[in-house]
Amino acid sequence: MTYFRPVALEHASRLLNHGPTVLITSRSRDGARRNLMAAAWSMPVEFSPPRIAIVVDKGAHSRLMIEESGAFGICVPAAMFIDTTYAVGSVSGAEEDKFSRFSITAVPSATLNVPLIEQGCVAWLECRLLPESGAQEKYDTCFGEVLSAAADERVFQNGRWNFADANASLHTIHHLGAGNFIRSGDTLRAKAP
Repeated sequence: MTYFRPVALEHASRLLNHGPTVLITSRSRDGARRNLMAAAWSMPVEFSPPRIAIVVDKGAHSRLMIEESGAFGICVPAAMFIDTTYAVGSVSGAEEDKFSRFSITAVPSATLNVPLIEQGCVAWLECRLLPESGAQEKYDTCFGEVLSAAADERVFQNGRWNFADANASLHTIHHLGAGNFIRSGDTLRAKAP
């Protein structure tokens, strides 16, 4: 049973605005090869249309595939997926399919055919790579327009994250370096002014 539900594009930036570690998925132009990598640097940059930035080194295998296909996916792993997240971020996909090596199930996105992961993840975004702007080469920053998004309704409802003790295994994770992560904490609500 999937708990994923579509997220309105007006709320897509909220899937990333708290700075979680993400898995960036990619595929070759012909769709025959696929890859994924862990990344700590991603962020929303525009609301309408929703656009995001990811940092992917120009020498990375993922970068080659993203530029070749013009598309990528962003999957937000949950705390229960921490070991797999660290593992896929520690090896290159140039020599082997990391999905197969780590037994990760992915489904192709509806529009761009990028691999998306739901098992072990709590959100995904399907993105079209935007034309090169100078930042891509100079700063290793790629920009994408979000075409569709979805999230696990057990932790994301009505356009907002809901982290609580009862769903701790579904909290997003944040990389601290050298295999150390922290889990998102409980949601705190401010009083209206």
